[in-house]
Amino acid sequence: MALPDLTPEQRAQALEKATQARRRRAEVKAQLKSRATALSEVLKLAETDEALAKMKVVTLLESLPRVGANTAAALMEEIGIATSRRVRGLGPVQREELVRRFG
Repeated sequence: MALPDLTPEQRAQALEKATQARRRRAEVKAQLKSRATALSEVLKLAETDEALAKMKVVTLLESLPRVGANTAAALMEEIGIATSRRVRGLGPVQREELVRRFG
């Protein structure tokens, strides 16, 4: 699939939008790491926040205190979440299980 040709103005707008999304995700990950925000709150926010909805679940889990790559991978396999799954794509049972384990 070829990328569309963008005008310099369209390219600048796309880059700014991507930068804002990265900043938003970094902000939320820092809040999770410092325990200022609970996982359940982030999942609720992701219903309306496009930047959070497009975050990979593994990245979200690794942002939690005391959860690294191995723990996140094992947990996702146990719950039945694909490694490529994004937050928006989580099913209700998967969301409930994550909230049950991490609040």
